[in-house]
Amino acid sequence: MDAAPSPVDRAEPLVDGFGRVHRDLRISVTDRCDFRCTYCMPEDGLQWVPRDRVLTFEEIERVARVLVERFGVDAIRLTGGEPTVRAHLDELVARLAPLGTDLSMTTNGASLVSQAAALHAAGLRRVNVSLDSLRPERFAAVTRRDALDRVLAGIDAAVAVGFDPVKVNVVMVAGVNDDEIVELARFGRDRGVTVRFIEYMPLDADGGWDGSEVVDRDRVLADVAAAFPLEAVVRGHEPAERYRYLDRAPGTPGSEVGVIPSVTTPFCGDCDRIRLTAEGQLRNCLFAVDETDLRAVLRSGGTDDDLADAVRGCVADKRAGHGIGTPAFIRPGRSMSQIGG
Repeated sequence: MDAAPSPVDRAEPLVDGFGRVHRDLRISVTDRCDFRCTYCMPEDGLQWVPRDRVLTFEEIERVARVLVERFGVDAIRLTGGEPTVRAHLDELVARLAPLGTDLSMTTNGASLVSQAAALHAAGLRRVNVSLDSLRPERFAAVTRRDALDRVLAGIDAAVAVGFDPVKVNVVMVAGVNDDEIVELARFGRDRGVTVRFIEYMPLDADGGWDGSEVVDRDRVLADVAAAFPLEAVVRGHEPAERYRYLDRAPGTPGSEVGVIPSVTTPFCGDCDRIRLTAEGQLRNCLFAVDETDLRAVLRSGGTDDDLADAVRGCVADKRAGHGIGTPAFIRPGRSMSQIGG
């Protein structure tokens, strides 16, 4: 007897005008952050969204459920700001885990020592930790916080409680940390985590990005491969280009390194992501210039059908690509911390 179709198989594909099917949802749970990274936020912070405008856990769960049940979304990532500054985050994880998606989180890692066990027990299965330098003074200069030891301890705690895999995201900025490429790759190999080098994107709050500080994928790969020979791994819908160290067995901790070349080799043609901001605005692209207000639907008595209609309309309007480096590029009016990574 044939198996009954899964909920995802029965779902309506969430398709844009270019035929891309969207099954990856990024949910920002807060725009607040305890770091002030130079490529993301001003030193004195931003004007935070008032708490009464931020979606409640119940509202987030409802949006997520509609997207999973109606459209077959099968991956949810919690982001910020810094998601761990949202109180009782494990309670939200416990609400989302029964939806059966690949449930993960991106974090700066500074609070993982105290929160990793509770988040894992609640149903979170993967974490990405931001780490832009292994040198204490440089780390403090980039993040404007003296917290490197806490982040390193948080990465170890994530590995210890069983998050699999643990990934470490490194935003490469020319003249800032591009002399640490091999050092960071070695860290991943030794620590049993997957380091991913990310090209610097025009999402800084100060608006200073001009492309000259982008460290491109070819430079990163050349530096890593010179120290540790690599072979490419087949890439799916994920944004990262994956490479395996030839001296490591496939699938073992620390056996891979990744590059996310969002600027020089964009993956827009395969993008399957949509983003929900902390205050309930749905974005069909990280670089979208328009948003769809799902909070208004939620708080005006809208039905699940109304939510689904709003989501369809948002995704239908998605552009072919972000256009960075072209005359058509329009910089978003919000920075990364305000959008959700």
